[in-house]
Parts: sequence; C-alpha cells; structure tokens
Amino acid sequence: MRLIPLLIALLLALPAQAEGFITRLLNKPVPGGVAVVDLGPATTAPRATYQGKPLLVIHEDGQRWIAIVGLPLSVRPGSQQIEVDGQRRLSFQVDNRHYAEQRITLKNQQQVTPNPANLKRIEHELAEQTRAYRQFSPRQPSNLLFDRPVDGPLSSPFGLRRFFNGEERNPHSGLDFAAARGTPVRAPAAGRVILLGDYFFNGKTVFVDHGQGLISMFCHLSAIDVKLGDELPRGAVLGKVGATGRATGPHLHWNVSLNDARIDPAIFIGAFKP
Repeated sequence: MRLIPLLIALLLALPAQAEGFITRLLNKPVPGGVAVVDLGPATTAPRATYQGKPLLVIHEDGQRWIAIVGLPLSVRPGSQQIEVDGQRRLSFQVDNRHYAEQRITLKNQQQVTPNPANLKRIEHELAEQTRAYRQFSPRQPSNLLFDRPVDGPLSSPFGLRRFFNGEERNPHSGLDFAAARGTPVRAPAAGRVILLGDYFFNGKTVFVDHGQGLISMFCHLSAIDVKLGDELPRGAVLGKVGATGRATGPHLHWNVSLNDARIDPAIFIGAFKP
C-alpha cells in the first residue's frame, strides 16, 4: 500500500506531455540552433511563422503538432515569439552560446578583398542562393534525423568567427567534413535539387529541398552528379568532394537552412555540442 502514494507523486512530477523523439533531437534553442515549440493538438496542421517566414510543422508521435524553428546566428538570447494561424502568439526562450574563432591564410587575395568585377559576380550569386534558401514547398521531410552526407570526420564546426588573412568575415555557416577528393557526397534525406552552380566562394554547389523550408547546401565539390529538378532518395549520390571555390583543401562544406536561417547541421546528425 505504501507504493500507491509514491506512484501518485511520481506521476504528478511527470510533464503533462512527455517530449517526443524529434523534440529531444532538435530542440537546441541557441543562436544558430533550433527551437521546438509545442502547438498543441488540432485536427489539421496549424500554420506558424517566425519573423514573417513560414515554419516547418509536423505531428509528433501522433499526439500534438510542433513547430520547428530555425534560429539565425544574429538572434539575441531571450524571449522570442512565433505566430500561429495569425491569431495567437507563443513564446520560447533562446539561450546563449559561445562560438570560437578561426584564422585562415589564403594565397588568393581576391578571395579576401575581391575587385569590382568579382564583387558584381558575388552579388548576383548571393541573390540566386538567397532565393533558393527562401523556397518553401509543402512536402514533409522524409526524415529529421539526417544521415551524414559523407564518410569522414568533422573538421571546422558551425558558427566559427572567421578571419581570412587577418580580416573578419561572415561566421562559418555550415559544417565541414574532412574527406579525400572524389569521396561520394550523399543526400542526408530525400529531396529535390533546386539549384546548381559554380560560385566564386562556394565552388561547385548543389542545393536540395527536403520540404517545408528545410534546405541542404553542399559546396566545394569536384563534380556534380545530379540535374536541376532531380528527385533524390535518401542516400543518393549528388556529387564528389573537392576544393573548388574558396577552399584551402578538399573537404565538404554542408549548410542546413530552416525558414531561411542557417543553422548548425550537427543538430540533425545527433552531433551537437553546447
């Protein structure tokens, strides 16, 4: 009989709704991270936005809807809000995170301070890539625990404050894998190829839309093995590791973008370190 009060106390101490697998995997609410916001039960998927941009919304464990919010590196720690169905606002908290510095020496000074002709090219390429990042398709992502896109150890982490030849530039917006030239690069989840290019900074590049604003970008490739519009199953080879663009050696640079915010890809492969 003494067990009954103890069991009641334990049940009262449990949260009303235990966190699902996706929440436990992805909820890293820091600048450059992901916030998972509980939207509650509903018969149809709620529509949610953050900073005016549509959010990835899924039905977790068949119990409740959740919004998965990409947080840009520029977001300030503290209270943030999403809007749901244009009628209510839900708050969540963003914690702080420290990012280290990285200093890189480049032989080609044009990749540090480009001339006017190259700046014009860079502006055009940036606009093209920004449009790709802002695409929002209705498809549900096939999986949110991603496969690693390449066999190789992680090298430069996401979010590093980068200095090229002593001059500070944009933080590192992706995750690097050390791999030999020619190593196959595979789609970490199913998706559609929405952009291909050979860019000044990124070199040979592939963008893949996984659904609802979740976009992968793979760059510095030595070869591209897909065409625009291709539907890729999970694990499909999309290119090969190289050192094209602004790169000091062969590696894969992988970006993950969610609601047009570049976020730490390590979250999606279970390798996030606070």
